[in-house]
Amino acid sequence: MIHDSCYYVNVLIPMLKMLIWFVLWFCSPVVSLAYPLYASIRAIETKSPVDDQQWLTYWVLYSMITLFELTFAKLIEWIPIWSYLKLIVTCWLVIPYFSGAAYVYEQYVRPFYNGKQTINIWYVPRKKDVFSKPDDILVAAEKYIQEHGPDAFQEIIHRSDREVRYRGSNIFAEDDYRY
Repeated sequence: MIHDSCYYVNVLIPMLKMLIWFVLWFCSPVVSLAYPLYASIRAIETKSPVDDQQWLTYWVLYSMITLFELTFAKLIEWIPIWSYLKLIVTCWLVIPYFSGAAYVYEQYVRPFYNGKQTINIWYVPRKKDVFSKPDDILVAAEKYIQEHGPDAFQEIIHRSDREVRYRGSNIFAEDDYRY
């Protein structure tokens, strides 16, 4: 009986550790790179935009994970289960049954991207010295008005407003691209 327990401790547990290490070493690149690469190539060859969006979303999220790893490498090396967590999250993102990439996109990326983003094009920072020369943007605007006239300047402003309205609209509103 004692001999049997020593066998488990001395032989089977190290073999189990080697098996887990091999699975991580082999499966992680296959799950995170090889299969998504294959699926992305297939998506490019189809006419459906749904699979294109799925794999573009995956690559964006995978890039974010990689940037996180590179940024916090010294901290991550102290987390012994990081490679397991990354494999689980990557599987969740990749496997179509879970649609993890679609979920993250719909819940987090899309609302952030489609939020109200306004840019004030008329913001000119004030200089500390009131008596210094006028700001470059004002000089450029005055020069343009002198060369082309105030009507041409108004046309540029209207064109800019139209472009802001066009870009601010939801690009997915016309098409029902859903996962």
